[in-house]
Amino acid sequence: MRRLLPGKLVLATHNAGKRREFAALLAPHGLEVLSAGELGLPEPAETGDTFRENATIKALAAARATGLPALADDSGLAVEGLGGAPGVRTADWAQRPDGSRDYPAAMARIAAEDRSPERRCAFVAVLVLAWPDGHTESFEGRCEGRWIDPPRGGNGFGYDPLFVPEGETHSFGEMTPEEKGRFSHRARAFAALEAACLGG
Repeated sequence: MRRLLPGKLVLATHNAGKRREFAALLAPHGLEVLSAGELGLPEPAETGDTFRENATIKALAAARATGLPALADDSGLAVEGLGGAPGVRTADWAQRPDGSRDYPAAMARIAAEDRSPERRCAFVAVLVLAWPDGHTESFEGRCEGRWIDPPRGGNGFGYDPLFVPEGETHSFGEMTPEEKGRFSHRARAFAALEAACLGG
């Protein structure tokens, strides 16, 4: 594993909330986070078939454009009875023609199309660190669970009201941010990255 040294790091995102979240996680390691959005970098086409491929595309594009190490994530919901869909197309399933997102419609589609009695699914996140020379390190975090119909709860975002973590009775949409954080697929991926590349 290649270590990430203190200094500047580009976060390959145009999402201000995601930038704040990762800046707080990385600050204790002496890393100053700049986002692709702040730097005016274009968003590369996410043409991969897996979360890892898409995160790698984003991280390498940012690293090569800036000459700095870059971090990218790709995440989504994988439903076992749908062959892993929506997967890398998780956001696309909720896309309206005007560009806005209709998550209730996307959740209804899952309920209509997955006829398996187990309703197994998982939230998956992959983080990829890339350096300007093309070297990458990747880390996956998963939260296994099942989907419910009808969805419950108004907390969180996206597909959260649909998802109940394994061994729990409340959906992500019914949990506080702190409760949800105990199961977070992104937190698990970051913990693996931290242990391998940042020294814990």
